[in-house]
Amino acid sequence: GERHVDLVLTDLRLPGDDGLVLVKAVRGEGFAGGVLVMTSDDSVSKAVEAMKLGADEYLLKPLSVTELTLVVERTLERGKRDAKLRLHERLASQRDEDEGKRPAGDHPAWQEAVTMARRLASLPLPKIGGGPQALPTVLLTGETGTGKGVLARELHSAAPHDGEEPPFVHVNCAALPANLIEAELFGHERGAFTDAKASREGLFEMAEGGTIFLDEIGEMPLELQSKLLLVLEAGTLRRVGGTRERQVSARVVAATNQDLPERVREKAFRGDLFYRLNTFTIEIPALRERGDDAVVIARTALRRFGKQFGRGELELSDASERAIRQHDWPGNVRELVNAMQHAAMLGKGTTIEPSDLPISRRVATSGNSGGLEFDFDRGPFTVEDVERALVEQALRHTGGNVTAAARLIDMQRSSIRNRIDRYDLHEFVKELSA
Repeated sequence: GERHVDLVLTDLRLPGDDGLVLVKAVRGEGFAGGVLVMTSDDSVSKAVEAMKLGADEYLLKPLSVTELTLVVERTLERGKRDAKLRLHERLASQRDEDEGKRPAGDHPAWQEAVTMARRLASLPLPKIGGGPQALPTVLLTGETGTGKGVLARELHSAAPHDGEEPPFVHVNCAALPANLIEAELFGHERGAFTDAKASREGLFEMAEGGTIFLDEIGEMPLELQSKLLLVLEAGTLRRVGGTRERQVSARVVAATNQDLPERVREKAFRGDLFYRLNTFTIEIPALRERGDDAVVIARTALRRFGKQFGRGELELSDASERAIRQHDWPGNVRELVNAMQHAAMLGKGTTIEPSDLPISRRVATSGNSGGLEFDFDRGPFTVEDVERALVEQALRHTGGNVTAAARLIDMQRSSIRNRIDRYDLHEFVKELSA
């Protein structure tokens, strides 16, 4: 049967094997829980040896029930804190690039989205031990780069909590390998698969009391969607290779740049999961729909990058602000922030001119004519410029998904790969997929 152990309490005098052998064995197998040892007055040196082998504390016999209770509670609490620390280490590479930044922008559509996120932060979490209860869920929709990660973190930060801020766990569903995503989300027991040498908590358990952010939920494999639905509806999960039901309590924020109803019609996304996620939905406006917010965000980002790169106080010229207002920013806030980083690193002076911005030679889609418009003052342009712009825009629209971009412009996947090589767009694709 399944064995789930949070703490090992052992005497150092065991029949047959020495208690030190047991301590060494459980730590050698990767056991991350608490280890307490009991010993008599004449064997304190043995207890010290046990501590060197990985025991947390030792207790002298005869035992005091009060002391035993306190030490057990203290050890279990320390284990929870250590699990949070391991969580931060494991997820460092996955953190959203906008982590820690406050939502910027004054446009009413954006402010409405921020206000809604703060309001939904008060949705109550189920109490552990209260039986199966649905987890509160919020769905964020919007184009790639609109700020879904920023809004998810704002929702998390606005949630009420006592003392230390609870964990925020960011999961990129498109970045996790399909064969590992279930074990990552729900955890696994020792021996569940070849490399499972020890039991391990999943990301849902690690988000206990906080928020799990399921980014790019539309990319989740179909066969896993039914298991996710069960977790959302009951607040319980079963680790891979396990039989025990575990209750979890965390708010779930999911995000997508895809048309999920269309994905449901294509049978690429489960309808019942969509309806469950769609209980509370926040639609995030594209940057081109947010009036002068592009200039507000550009100024803020430029000041930050100026300090970061030792360039001092950088500012935008009037011509640069006009160029920023006129550009339609298909990559939204992410594209704009990347453009400001480029300008801060490579700009020639403390005033950023249009020639310092990486938008100066791009082909812009005209909102009036519906065709392609060229700024010939910044030319000359060639057929290759048009092709490159087309490939770039398709990749931006799909968030760096090469297969989907190829489909948008009626091109073979191998052909668009050739264009990525020819126009040296590998870093561009990597940034979009980040």
